[in-house]
Amino acid sequence: EIVAAAAAGDLQALVVGGVEVDDLPDPVAAVAALDAVPFLVSLEIRATAVAERADVVLPVAPVAEKAGSFVNWEGRVRRFDDVLTVAGSLPDLRVLAGIADELGTDLGFRTVDGARAEMVELGPWDGGHPSPPTVAAGTAATPAVGEAVLATWRMLVDDGTLQDGEPYLKATGRAPVVRMSAATAEALGVAPGGTVTIATEHGSMALPAAVADLPDSVVWVPQRSGGQSVNRDLRVGAGAVVRIQGGAA
Repeated sequence: EIVAAAAAGDLQALVVGGVEVDDLPDPVAAVAALDAVPFLVSLEIRATAVAERADVVLPVAPVAEKAGSFVNWEGRVRRFDDVLTVAGSLPDLRVLAGIADELGTDLGFRTVDGARAEMVELGPWDGGHPSPPTVAAGTAATPAVGEAVLATWRMLVDDGTLQDGEPYLKATGRAPVVRMSAATAEALGVAPGGTVTIATEHGSMALPAAVADLPDSVVWVPQRSGGQSVNRDLRVGAGAVVRIQGGAA
């Protein structure tokens, strides 16, 4: 809704913290929304598409220079303290509190201890819970000749922004390929290592082919590796029907 409001010109200013547009479902629409905002503020530790467009960039402290907490996949809070003390390094909390003060709003805290105390006071949700949703199962896609169902996810080491400046770590990542069943590769006339192009109405990406234990008419590609991005280049997600062909587009 925020992206839509920005694109429509309903926002006069926008504060963006640590967002990489290529990770969003539609990076092209996100960039257009950022360009439409009259005043853009970026809280960042890396050079990103948001920072390039920002009127003001506030370089906040990275994790090693601030205290805070993470929430793991079980929902448990894991606190951490700052490791390095750097003069002039401001955590996000101090920056947001300062912006709130300029807008005439008091967040109620300016320190990590204050924020933690507020979270403890707030506590876990103890109210009622909605009924589980009842959603009918959808119909599986049936791709036509020259089409396939797209499967994709992020690799542990890929083109993530936080790997900027770490070429040796990045070099340990797996080489991007498009994986498919032997029957799908045979139908395309592509041998392992040959080029396969995946395309939508928005764009295309070409990768070497690899045979894998996948259902026929399904292709898998890494979501963001090797300079190619499913969200940015194809603007679709997992489960979408895409066009496939052997060779470069």
